[in-house]
Amino acid sequence: MNEDQKLVSEYTLYKNPEGKVVKKNIDWQRENGTYTFSYGLGTMILVIGIMVLLGIWFPKIGAVGGLLTFFMSLVTLSFLITTPEVYVPNLGGDYPSPQYGFPYLSGAGRLVLKDIIMMAGGLILFSDSLKKVIKPSVV
Repeated sequence: MNEDQKLVSEYTLYKNPEGKVVKKNIDWQRENGTYTFSYGLGTMILVIGIMVLLGIWFPKIGAVGGLLTFFMSLVTLSFLITTPEVYVPNLGGDYPSPQYGFPYLSGAGRLVLKDIIMMAGGLILFSDSLKKVIKPSVV
């Protein structure tokens, strides 16, 4: 088992099952900064969403929001290369299925694919907002 697999398996040991609160797991996540990172990331996503919305009235802010949406999606799509959990694991057994690993995506991997749509939307918003900044319409 390489170092990455060890980290992933250690993290999965401390994930709380859906609907359960396990104090030991929460303490481990706090100690490792998971919640701090998560709150920061969530705040950043809300700021980007507000910028995208404000782009309706303020094209410069919309352009920045679109660009940030594009890059945020690009980073998320990089998980398809960097994160072992996005592919179906080899479940073993008496008759192991040959359908594991690349290109077979797990639930987490399929969830990441939605970011292709977000990336495209961010790029469209960015270019549309820039058009409005360069050539403002006459009212």
